[in-house]
Amino acid sequence: MAQTHSAFIQSVVERVRERTDEATTEMFARCFENTLGTTLREMPDGTLFMLTGDIPAMWLRDSTAQLAPYLHFAAEDQTISDMIAAVSRRQIEYVLLDPYANAFNSEANGAGHQSDRTDQSPWVWERKYEVDSLCYPIQLAHDLWTLTGRADHLGDSFARAARTIIALWRTEQNHETESTYRFERFDCPPSDTLVRDGRGSETAPTGLTWSAFRPSDDACEFGYNVPGNMFAAVELQHIETIATEVLGDDDLAASARALRADIQRGIADHTVVSTPSGEDAYAYEVDGRGGILLLDDANVPSLLSMPMFGWCRTDDPLYLATRAFVLSTENPTFFAGSLASGTDSSGLGSPHTPTGHVWPIGLCIEGLTTDDPAEKDRIRRLLLETDAGTGLMHESFLVTDPTTFTREWFSWANAMFCELVLDITGLRTLERAPLTEARPA
Repeated sequence: MAQTHSAFIQSVVERVRERTDEATTEMFARCFENTLGTTLREMPDGTLFMLTGDIPAMWLRDSTAQLAPYLHFAAEDQTISDMIAAVSRRQIEYVLLDPYANAFNSEANGAGHQSDRTDQSPWVWERKYEVDSLCYPIQLAHDLWTLTGRADHLGDSFARAARTIIALWRTEQNHETESTYRFERFDCPPSDTLVRDGRGSETAPTGLTWSAFRPSDDACEFGYNVPGNMFAAVELQHIETIATEVLGDDDLAASARALRADIQRGIADHTVVSTPSGEDAYAYEVDGRGGILLLDDANVPSLLSMPMFGWCRTDDPLYLATRAFVLSTENPTFFAGSLASGTDSSGLGSPHTPTGHVWPIGLCIEGLTTDDPAEKDRIRRLLLETDAGTGLMHESFLVTDPTTFTREWFSWANAMFCELVLDITGLRTLERAPLTEARPA
């Protein structure tokens, strides 16, 4: 696949080279080529299956994030536009196959976590329900249409998937009484399974939609993941726009609009809490029963990434207060440290990886959501210094020693480094407008 796009890759690399130093260009070139050269597989129906990296499965979330740096050039290169459309159609087919699944096989081969106690399919690698897994296919489809004007991927299958997603999110607003979803995994850490016989911790209705797992694939401590609900509200707006302007489906538009209003009210009424320093900020999870989790996770959607997925602007006061908490030692997933060279290596981590590990994805999000060029450049240089000589990004690295890292090959992290470099060099063309009336009253 990389050979097919070799001229395109070289063209973008040369544009980057004109705008930055050689070390950054070389790392960018490796990361930019890696996804096209190693992760794509053509399916019999003409769609494209996209590996996450060192796990032989396609995640709905990761496959969207992996394509982010290529979207900026889709309007100028037809082969890139066609590639993204082919992945988008594959995502939609998977949503229709099982909207509760987060990761899929390239065929019905029974690979993956078949021993989990859930309504499993041989097509499904893993059936951890995560609200963001249904947001990402909508985001990709909408972004491609917005940037190129093409709508051939927005046909009947997309409309059926959108209705399926809305119906599921409606059901999961009342998880205790209406949901049939259950998930249990055995002989595993507590973060890989759900309590209460697979139902998850108890929740009360809030208008928010329930999620079993976080974007990290770790179980939610409390059932309503706040950034996931923000993302859902944004993508419901995108469904409404597509239903109105492409599909001519007033009923679909109305159902998306009504659910979005419910979720936004739930966010306004239930998710703004006080930090240890006394500032108002968004919680990471709530349960409608008084349970609150105040932290953030490097995986996206995160509280740090709110402006990136279109919830608010970077100068929104409540976002800035939340960001200040996230990037401080008040947040239990923020790790402060420095490398042997003396470089400040502090950053956002995740309960998914060992304590003290910073995520390149989190660093990239930090850079992409600041308006300070010096801060963007500091993060760029830190990422170059923490690849442990592999020439690619990792899932995480020890804050004081980058030679201790997790996942040598993680395509999403490579894509996020490319996004940051494209942003710094002025080549990142996609900017998502904030959701109307996003800030709680």
